[in-house]
Amino acid sequence: MTEVSQAAATVDMAALLVAMRPKLHRYCARMVGSVIDGEDVLQDALIKAVEAHAAAGEIGNPIKNPEGWLFRIAHNTALDFLRRRNRQEALRSAEEVEMIVDQLDAVTSRQIATASLRTFMRLPVAQRSSVILMDVLGCSLREVCEVMECSLPAAKAALHRGRTQLRAYAEEPEDAPQQSLSDADRARLGVYVAHFNARDFDAIRAMIADDVRLELVSKTRLNGKAEVSRYFGNYSKISDWHLVPGVLEGRPAILVFDPNDRDAGPKYFMLLGWAAGKIATIRDFRHASYVIEGAEYQV
Repeated sequence: MTEVSQAAATVDMAALLVAMRPKLHRYCARMVGSVIDGEDVLQDALIKAVEAHAAAGEIGNPIKNPEGWLFRIAHNTALDFLRRRNRQEALRSAEEVEMIVDQLDAVTSRQIATASLRTFMRLPVAQRSSVILMDVLGCSLREVCEVMECSLPAAKAALHRGRTQLRAYAEEPEDAPQQSLSDADRARLGVYVAHFNARDFDAIRAMIADDVRLELVSKTRLNGKAEVSRYFGNYSKISDWHLVPGVLEGRPAILVFDPNDRDAGPKYFMLLGWAAGKIATIRDFRHASYVIEGAEYQV
């Protein structure tokens, strides 16, 4: 491969990763039951994809179906995550029963597409994966088999059982536990949010540790007070945000709303980590707003 064609392949893969990132996150988040963990799984998968793509280029072995290939990497990375969390379940059904895949009516399709992450986590892995791929992401049955690396009968069986179980779950009363902040988290998040909304970024800079680490998810990483201070300067130049303390997936979080449309729900969120009374880590999902889709949160 010439230098020109190698550069073109690199640009194409970079563009594909950007375009596929929200869709891959929807899959990862529903597989592991968390939008935050789903982003971590996605980042691991993208690193693996970049490394594998470079290796394939070196041996002259082009990737025939890049999108399916990316989903397979994401799928396997999600399974690795679940194994590490000791929540791995059987990947394939013990039975391989031939059956026709049901045609879903509009109501059932909507129920599946909007099911909570907590609901998806109640399904065994194979059922969960097949339903997410076909009914949430719109993959074909052939693509489901390719991603899950299973036979057509196994994919049909998992899909049928997963759909049946989700229909049953949809009829159950909603019993989502109420999330709440501890007094300590409420106090320190409240101070941070109050200073931020008042644009008193000097006060916030006094709250951060000298070795603070910041991740502007899918954009950049900054280390140390001097670098991170520039991040606050960028927020001082825009006005499309209003911060509110809250809880997201049981974790203390800062929910970011459009100040002109606060009834629309949060656009994205931030996570803070603390050490010795100072802010040690900041994760800002401004450039990865897809992450909050499907998240359970409470102001």
